[in-house]
Amino acid sequence: MDNARTLIQRTHFAPSSPPVVTAMYVKADDADIRNSRTEITVGRGATASLNTYFGRFAASYWQRYTGLNAVVLSFAYECAEGGELLLQVNASDANGRGRPIREVRLTGSGTHELELAVDRFVDGGGLWFDITAHSAAVTVGGVQWFATQPARVERNASVVICTHNRPADCVVTTSALSSDSYVTSQIDAVYVVDQGTEQVKGEAGFSDLVARLGSKLHYITQPNLGGAGGFTRGMYELTASGECNTNIIVMDDDILCDPESIFRINSFANFTTRPMLVGAQMLLLSETYRVHITGEWEDVGTIEGGRLSPGGKAGLNALTKHQDLRVDAGWNGWWSCLLPPEAVLQLGYSMPMFFQWDDIEYGIRARRAGFPTVTLPNAGVWHADFHLKDYNDWSRYFAWRNGLIVQSLYTEFDAKYWSGWVFNRIAEFVSSMQYGLAETLLLAVEDFLAGPSVLVDGGTSKLKVLRELREPYSDTKIVPADQAGADSNPHTEITRMPAAPNPDKIGLVRAKRIVYQYLGRAQRRPVSIPAHDARWWYVANFDNAIVTDASQKGVRVLRRDKETAARLFKRTAKVSWQLRRRAGEVKQQYRDALPQLTSADAWTHLFHPGE
Repeated sequence: MDNARTLIQRTHFAPSSPPVVTAMYVKADDADIRNSRTEITVGRGATASLNTYFGRFAASYWQRYTGLNAVVLSFAYECAEGGELLLQVNASDANGRGRPIREVRLTGSGTHELELAVDRFVDGGGLWFDITAHSAAVTVGGVQWFATQPARVERNASVVICTHNRPADCVVTTSALSSDSYVTSQIDAVYVVDQGTEQVKGEAGFSDLVARLGSKLHYITQPNLGGAGGFTRGMYELTASGECNTNIIVMDDDILCDPESIFRINSFANFTTRPMLVGAQMLLLSETYRVHITGEWEDVGTIEGGRLSPGGKAGLNALTKHQDLRVDAGWNGWWSCLLPPEAVLQLGYSMPMFFQWDDIEYGIRARRAGFPTVTLPNAGVWHADFHLKDYNDWSRYFAWRNGLIVQSLYTEFDAKYWSGWVFNRIAEFVSSMQYGLAETLLLAVEDFLAGPSVLVDGGTSKLKVLRELREPYSDTKIVPADQAGADSNPHTEITRMPAAPNPDKIGLVRAKRIVYQYLGRAQRRPVSIPAHDARWWYVANFDNAIVTDASQKGVRVLRRDKETAARLFKRTAKVSWQLRRRAGEVKQQYRDALPQLTSADAWTHLFHPGE
């Protein structure tokens, strides 16, 4: 290889993990295809296409964010006697229209290179190649993509994996990194921050990791400080000296990781014209061909999570559709995200939020300081599906409390709007007999109003509080479906949700459901409601319901309790009034405290209490 060129992407023809469908890497129109990770043999007359999720080169993103104007596609080939290889390079535009770029016909064996212009891709499009075997079988392997100009920086990466009581998952994820010798050579360090009682060091396979990674592996144990504390510990170790010359990749412990994705986001980050956060896309573990979301921004005006970037897609089936349109992102989830050291050294660390919204807050803070985020297509990791997680969970406390904090930091945070929003949302949960969830959310708002002091311990004290708070309520428990209501409701009727209320009348519907629940006028027949039909305005029609949990592992039993509902409504009104009255004051408190909360001193206190 010419020393003036830099390897930025490799093409693989098979997944690194068996559950993943091969068509994410290569598609073939004939059964006479034999493929391994690094090469493919195409039988006579057959065609294999790399117009796939991992087979593509994200040309639009490279042109827009790096200024790269050309790449060299290099590959080895071997044609059986009398055979001819036809390799066609194609491109797409922002609308998905394809166009031919180059075509080469080869016989015999050897290596070949093609220089391809990275132009005409500003708004979208990618590059890929197709292989056709004429007359006899052909084999192609060792496919590499090289940049034709120097990188902005030449940095390896250091990976930070936060884990809590998932030792087997953590070993699998870390092993994936060490399974690719080239990727391992591009990694300076792997920090495994273990915050659990079931520790990774005791897991079968950990000794093999130590042997493979050697001095690159740094195993740290600490109290459970959530994702924010686990990731920040690695960031802290890498930057505490005030200097850092390695890209920092934060990564969940339970993902399914193709090491090529880690290599791709690191390569891309080295070439961006200015330091940027570079995130891998999230792919679904249950449907390994589906992209969770192609790009997202914070959702101003709600604390229910992110929103799609303009032009973004959710639930994209990567086997039938491609992400051709370039999509800007406001932040990227920390299932796998690269943080340039310049950003960490300038911005400091995460807020000690325990988890939920810490990655969003950091992305917003980075963007406002001049470090935008790119969510890179064709670089993804598989993560547990969010739609299989039920809303009624203890973690919702952190989602609401931290969401309110982020909204207060980065929006006008209108007191009238937010007090009404909080009242209406909690009232909906109370009217649908989700009393434990309402208690969880009320505590979140009350703790937000308590100000920055609630973050001083990193969130550790709240875990026990939340367990005890939620314990008395049946809606917080998942029970086997065949046992729910067996004594009192042996023959529940499965009922399906009718059409949703008119959005213009949702306030009237909410008031009606509250009144009917309070007066005992809700329907008393026992019902079973599927998870996808369990909307508050429908569940509130009944005073006794068995609702399937979104995980499909069991059900939740909801029962009307007039006294509990009345107490919660009263408390909701009080909390909402306090939020309206004190929003401006509390907002300023968080803004004033932000530099200290994200400082090395604050995190040193959490990592080394008593020192």
